[in-house]
Amino acid sequence: MTKTKRSFIIHAALGALLTIHPITAATPKPASFHVEVTGHGKPMILIPGFASSGKTWDSTVAHFKDQYECHVLTLAGFAGEPRIEAPFLETVRKDLAAYIRENKMNKPVIVGHSLGGTLALWLAEQEPDLVGPLVIVDSLPFLAAVMNPKNTAESVKAQAEQMRKMYSGPATDQTEKMGEMAVKAMVTSPADFEMVMAWNRKSDRVAMGNAMYDMMTTDLRGDLDKITSPTLVLGTWIAYKQYATRDEVEKNFRTQYAKLKSYDFVLSDKARHFVMLDDPDGFFQALDHFLGERERPRGSLPGSEN
Repeated sequence: MTKTKRSFIIHAALGALLTIHPITAATPKPASFHVEVTGHGKPMILIPGFASSGKTWDSTVAHFKDQYECHVLTLAGFAGEPRIEAPFLETVRKDLAAYIRENKMNKPVIVGHSLGGTLALWLAEQEPDLVGPLVIVDSLPFLAAVMNPKNTAESVKAQAEQMRKMYSGPATDQTEKMGEMAVKAMVTSPADFEMVMAWNRKSDRVAMGNAMYDMMTTDLRGDLDKITSPTLVLGTWIAYKQYATRDEVEKNFRTQYAKLKSYDFVLSDKARHFVMLDDPDGFFQALDHFLGERERPRGSLPGSEN
Protein backbone atom coordinates (compact mmCIF):
# COMPACT_ATOMS: atom_id res chain seq x y z
CA MET A 1 0.00 0.00 0.00
CA THR A 2 1.40 3.35 -0.97
CA LYS A 3 1.88 6.17 1.54
CA THR A 4 -0.67 8.33 -0.33
CA LYS A 5 -3.30 5.58 -0.27
CA ARG A 6 -2.71 4.84 3.46
CA SER A 7 -3.11 8.54 4.28
CA PHE A 8 -6.35 8.69 2.31
CA ILE A 9 -7.81 5.68 4.19
CA ILE A 10 -6.89 7.17 7.59
CA HIS A 11 -8.52 10.49 6.74
CA ALA A 12 -11.61 8.75 5.39
CA ALA A 13 -11.94 6.69 8.60
CA LEU A 14 -11.59 9.82 10.76
CA GLY A 15 -14.20 11.55 8.66
CA ALA A 16 -16.62 8.65 9.16
CA LEU A 17 -16.07 8.68 12.93
CA LEU A 18 -16.65 12.42 13.15
CA THR A 19 -19.83 12.03 11.12
CA ILE A 20 -21.13 9.45 13.60
CA HIS A 21 -19.76 11.17 16.72
CA PRO A 22 -19.30 14.85 15.86
CA ILE A 23 -17.05 16.85 18.17
CA THR A 24 -19.01 19.72 19.66
CA ALA A 25 -17.60 22.60 21.63
CA ALA A 26 -18.76 22.87 25.24
CA THR A 27 -21.39 25.56 25.72
CA PRO A 28 -19.76 28.41 27.65
CA LYS A 29 -21.27 29.21 31.03
CA PRO A 30 -23.20 32.51 30.94
CA ALA A 31 -21.42 35.40 32.62
CA SER A 32 -22.90 36.56 35.92
CA PHE A 33 -22.86 40.14 34.66
CA HIS A 34 -22.34 42.22 31.53
CA VAL A 35 -20.04 45.26 31.77
CA GLU A 36 -19.85 48.50 29.80
CA VAL A 37 -16.87 50.79 30.47
CA THR A 38 -17.03 54.56 29.94
CA GLY A 39 -14.80 57.46 30.94
CA HIS A 40 -11.34 57.76 32.43
CA GLY A 41 -9.77 58.16 35.84
CA LYS A 42 -10.05 56.12 39.00
CA PRO A 43 -12.29 53.04 38.69
CA MET A 44 -15.95 53.18 39.74
CA ILE A 45 -18.20 50.11 39.58
CA LEU A 46 -21.94 50.75 39.34
CA ILE A 47 -24.36 47.92 40.18
CA PRO A 48 -28.08 48.28 39.38
CA GLY A 49 -30.89 46.77 41.40
CA PHE A 50 -33.43 43.98 41.02
CA ALA A 51 -34.53 43.35 37.41
CA SER A 52 -32.81 46.57 36.31
CA SER A 53 -30.52 47.50 33.46
CA GLY A 54 -27.16 49.18 33.77
CA LYS A 55 -28.90 52.10 32.08
CA THR A 56 -30.07 52.95 35.59
CA TRP A 57 -26.72 54.72 35.80
CA ASP A 58 -26.72 56.66 32.48
CA SER A 59 -26.97 60.07 34.17
CA THR A 60 -24.45 59.01 36.82
CA VAL A 61 -21.94 58.02 34.14
CA ALA A 62 -22.49 61.32 32.34
CA HIS A 63 -21.78 63.13 35.61
CA PHE A 64 -18.64 61.21 36.56
CA LYS A 65 -17.06 60.03 33.29
CA ASP A 66 -14.43 62.79 33.28
CA GLN A 67 -13.32 61.86 36.81
CA TYR A 68 -13.84 58.10 36.92
CA GLU A 69 -13.58 55.09 34.65
CA CYS A 70 -17.16 53.83 35.05
CA HIS A 71 -17.70 50.07 34.92
CA VAL A 72 -21.48 49.66 34.58
CA LEU A 73 -22.93 46.22 35.28
CA THR A 74 -26.14 44.57 34.14
CA LEU A 75 -26.61 41.41 36.17
CA ALA A 76 -27.36 38.01 34.67
CA GLY A 77 -31.03 37.38 33.94
CA PHE A 78 -32.00 41.03 34.18
CA ALA A 79 -33.15 43.35 31.37
CA GLY A 80 -32.52 40.76 28.67
CA GLU A 81 -29.22 39.28 29.89
CA PRO A 82 -28.99 35.43 30.00
CA ARG A 83 -29.56 33.99 33.46
CA ILE A 84 -27.17 31.92 35.54
CA GLU A 85 -27.91 29.03 37.85
CA ALA A 86 -28.48 29.57 41.57
CA PRO A 87 -26.99 30.73 43.88
CA PHE A 88 -27.31 34.16 42.30
CA LEU A 89 -25.91 36.74 44.74
CA GLU A 90 -22.96 34.65 45.87
CA THR A 91 -21.90 33.89 42.30
CA VAL A 92 -22.05 37.56 41.29
CA ARG A 93 -20.11 38.60 44.41
CA LYS A 94 -17.29 36.12 43.73
CA ASP A 95 -17.16 36.99 40.03
CA LEU A 96 -17.06 40.70 40.82
CA ALA A 97 -14.10 40.18 43.17
CA ALA A 98 -12.35 38.26 40.38
CA TYR A 99 -13.16 41.04 37.89
CA ILE A 100 -11.58 43.67 40.16
CA ARG A 101 -8.42 41.56 40.53
CA GLU A 102 -8.17 40.65 36.85
CA ASN A 103 -8.42 44.32 35.88
CA LYS A 104 -5.91 45.30 38.58
CA MET A 105 -8.23 47.94 40.04
CA ASN A 106 -6.89 49.79 43.06
CA LYS A 107 -9.76 50.04 45.56
CA PRO A 108 -12.52 51.01 43.13
CA VAL A 109 -15.51 53.05 44.26
CA ILE A 110 -18.52 50.71 44.44
CA VAL A 111 -21.97 52.25 43.87
CA GLY A 112 -24.90 49.89 44.38
CA HIS A 113 -28.64 50.48 44.16
CA SER A 114 -31.07 48.21 46.02
CA LEU A 115 -29.94 44.63 45.28
CA GLY A 116 -26.73 46.21 43.96
CA GLY A 117 -26.26 47.77 47.38
CA THR A 118 -26.58 44.34 48.98
CA LEU A 119 -23.84 43.07 46.67
CA ALA A 120 -21.60 46.05 47.47
CA LEU A 121 -21.98 45.51 51.22
CA TRP A 122 -21.37 41.76 50.96
CA LEU A 123 -18.29 42.26 48.80
CA ALA A 124 -16.89 44.81 51.27
CA GLU A 125 -17.50 42.42 54.17
CA GLN A 126 -15.80 39.49 52.44
CA GLU A 127 -13.01 41.45 50.69
CA PRO A 128 -12.36 44.56 52.85
CA ASP A 129 -8.94 45.18 51.29
CA LEU A 130 -10.26 44.97 47.73
CA VAL A 131 -12.74 47.84 47.59
CA GLY A 132 -12.66 51.59 48.09
CA PRO A 133 -15.49 53.95 49.08
CA LEU A 134 -19.00 52.50 49.07
CA VAL A 135 -22.17 54.30 47.98
CA ILE A 136 -25.24 52.32 49.05
CA VAL A 137 -28.43 53.63 47.42
CA ASP A 138 -31.68 52.73 49.21
CA SER A 139 -30.55 49.30 50.34
CA LEU A 140 -30.53 47.55 53.71
CA PRO A 141 -28.31 44.78 55.09
CA PHE A 142 -31.33 42.50 55.68
CA LEU A 143 -34.42 43.02 53.54
CA ALA A 144 -36.65 40.66 55.53
CA ALA A 145 -36.18 42.70 58.72
CA VAL A 146 -38.26 45.49 57.15
CA MET A 147 -41.31 43.25 57.43
CA ASN A 148 -40.45 42.05 60.92
CA PRO A 149 -37.36 43.11 62.92
CA LYS A 150 -37.37 39.67 64.62
CA ASN A 151 -36.95 37.82 61.33
CA THR A 152 -33.80 35.80 60.75
CA ALA A 153 -32.35 34.39 57.55
CA GLU A 154 -33.49 30.95 58.70
CA SER A 155 -36.99 31.94 59.80
CA VAL A 156 -37.90 33.50 56.43
CA LYS A 157 -36.72 30.63 54.22
CA ALA A 158 -40.19 29.21 53.69
CA GLN A 159 -41.61 32.62 52.80
CA ALA A 160 -38.62 33.31 50.54
CA GLU A 161 -39.22 30.02 48.75
CA GLN A 162 -42.83 31.03 48.13
CA MET A 163 -41.61 34.34 46.70
CA ARG A 164 -39.16 32.48 44.46
CA LYS A 165 -41.96 30.28 43.10
CA MET A 166 -44.22 33.27 42.50
CA TYR A 167 -41.54 35.20 40.58
CA SER A 168 -40.29 32.12 38.71
CA GLY A 169 -43.69 31.06 37.43
CA PRO A 170 -45.21 32.23 34.15
CA ALA A 171 -46.33 35.84 33.96
CA THR A 172 -50.03 36.38 34.62
CA ASP A 173 -52.34 39.39 34.78
CA GLN A 174 -51.97 39.26 38.56
CA THR A 175 -48.16 39.26 38.53
CA GLU A 176 -48.17 42.04 35.92
CA LYS A 177 -50.40 44.21 38.10
CA MET A 178 -48.26 43.46 41.16
CA GLY A 179 -45.15 44.47 39.23
CA GLU A 180 -46.75 47.69 38.06
CA MET A 181 -47.85 48.60 41.59
CA ALA A 182 -44.35 47.93 42.92
CA VAL A 183 -42.63 50.03 40.25
CA LYS A 184 -45.11 52.90 40.63
CA ALA A 185 -43.99 53.16 44.26
CA MET A 186 -40.34 53.31 43.17
CA VAL A 187 -40.27 56.14 40.60
CA THR A 188 -42.14 59.41 40.12
CA SER A 189 -42.18 60.28 36.42
CA PRO A 190 -44.31 58.29 33.93
CA ALA A 191 -41.33 58.01 31.57
CA ASP A 192 -39.18 56.43 34.27
CA PHE A 193 -42.02 54.08 35.18
CA GLU A 194 -42.24 52.84 31.57
CA MET A 195 -38.46 52.42 31.38
CA VAL A 196 -38.19 50.39 34.59
CA MET A 197 -41.24 48.27 33.66
CA ALA A 198 -39.65 47.50 30.29
CA TRP A 199 -36.53 46.20 32.07
CA ASN A 200 -38.74 44.14 34.36
CA ARG A 201 -40.63 42.55 31.45
CA LYS A 202 -37.36 41.65 29.70
CA SER A 203 -35.96 40.00 32.83
CA ASP A 204 -35.87 36.23 33.17
CA ARG A 205 -38.47 35.10 35.70
CA VAL A 206 -36.36 32.27 37.12
CA ALA A 207 -33.51 34.72 37.64
CA MET A 208 -35.87 37.12 39.41
CA GLY A 209 -37.10 34.32 41.66
CA ASN A 210 -33.57 33.26 42.59
CA ALA A 211 -32.52 36.85 43.22
CA MET A 212 -35.54 37.54 45.44
CA TYR A 213 -34.87 34.38 47.46
CA ASP A 214 -31.24 35.39 48.00
CA MET A 215 -32.14 38.95 49.01
CA MET A 216 -34.64 37.72 51.57
CA THR A 217 -32.31 35.13 53.11
CA THR A 218 -29.06 37.12 53.15
CA ASP A 219 -28.47 38.90 56.47
CA LEU A 220 -25.36 41.09 56.39
CA ARG A 221 -25.96 42.98 59.65
CA GLY A 222 -23.70 40.86 61.84
CA ASP A 223 -20.54 41.37 59.76
CA LEU A 224 -20.86 45.06 58.95
CA ASP A 225 -18.01 45.77 61.38
CA LYS A 226 -15.66 43.98 58.94
CA ILE A 227 -16.14 46.78 56.40
CA THR A 228 -13.23 49.23 56.42
CA SER A 229 -14.32 51.37 53.46
CA PRO A 230 -15.79 54.83 54.02
CA THR A 231 -19.48 54.47 53.24
CA LEU A 232 -22.34 56.70 52.16
CA VAL A 233 -25.85 55.35 52.73
CA LEU A 234 -28.63 57.12 50.80
CA GLY A 235 -32.15 56.31 51.96
CA THR A 236 -35.69 57.24 50.91
CA TRP A 237 -39.01 57.37 52.72
CA ILE A 238 -41.71 59.33 50.85
CA ALA A 239 -43.00 56.22 49.04
CA TYR A 240 -43.82 54.69 52.41
CA LYS A 241 -45.23 57.73 54.24
CA GLN A 242 -48.70 56.18 54.45
CA TYR A 243 -47.12 53.36 56.48
CA ALA A 244 -44.28 55.02 58.40
CA THR A 245 -43.00 58.44 59.42
CA ARG A 246 -39.70 59.89 58.34
CA ASP A 247 -38.29 59.31 61.83
CA GLU A 248 -39.39 55.67 61.81
CA VAL A 249 -37.74 55.04 58.45
CA GLU A 250 -34.51 56.69 59.59
CA LYS A 251 -34.54 54.64 62.80
CA ASN A 252 -34.89 51.45 60.74
CA PHE A 253 -31.87 52.39 58.61
CA ARG A 254 -29.73 53.27 61.60
CA THR A 255 -30.75 50.12 63.47
CA GLN A 256 -29.82 47.90 60.54
CA TYR A 257 -26.49 49.69 60.00
CA ALA A 258 -25.65 49.78 63.73
CA LYS A 259 -22.50 47.64 63.38
CA LEU A 260 -21.05 49.66 60.50
CA LYS A 261 -18.12 51.49 62.10
CA SER A 262 -18.49 54.83 60.36
CA TYR A 263 -20.80 56.00 57.61
CA ASP A 264 -22.49 59.10 56.24
CA PHE A 265 -26.28 58.92 56.06
CA VAL A 266 -28.58 61.00 53.85
CA LEU A 267 -32.36 60.49 53.84
CA SER A 268 -33.94 62.04 50.76
CA ASP A 269 -37.17 64.01 51.12
CA LYS A 270 -37.74 64.18 47.35
CA ALA A 271 -36.92 60.79 45.88
CA ARG A 272 -38.58 57.42 45.75
CA HIS A 273 -36.53 54.21 45.43
CA PHE A 274 -34.67 55.22 42.24
CA VAL A 275 -32.94 58.22 43.82
CA MET A 276 -30.70 58.87 40.81
CA LEU A 277 -33.79 59.23 38.59
CA ASP A 278 -36.13 61.06 40.99
CA ASP A 279 -33.70 63.58 42.49
CA PRO A 280 -30.51 63.75 40.41
CA ASP A 281 -29.46 67.10 41.88
CA GLY A 282 -29.66 65.84 45.45
CA PHE A 283 -28.07 62.53 44.45
CA PHE A 284 -25.05 64.12 42.79
CA GLN A 285 -24.65 66.69 45.55
CA ALA A 286 -24.43 63.88 48.12
CA LEU A 287 -21.99 61.82 46.01
CA ASP A 288 -19.80 64.78 45.07
CA HIS A 289 -19.45 65.81 48.70
CA PHE A 290 -18.80 62.28 49.94
CA LEU A 291 -16.31 61.32 47.21
CA GLY A 292 -14.64 64.74 47.33
CA GLU A 293 -14.01 64.36 51.05
CA ARG A 294 -12.53 60.88 50.51
CA GLU A 295 -10.32 61.90 47.59
CA ARG A 296 -9.02 65.13 49.16
CA PRO A 297 -5.47 64.81 50.54
CA ARG A 298 -5.30 64.71 54.32
CA GLY A 299 -4.83 68.18 55.82
CA SER A 300 -6.32 70.09 52.87
CA LEU A 301 -9.45 72.19 53.16
CA PRO A 302 -12.44 72.37 50.81
CA GLY A 303 -11.70 74.87 48.08
CA SER A 304 -7.95 74.94 48.79
CA GLU A 305 -5.29 74.18 46.18
CA ASN A 306 -3.91 70.64 46.45
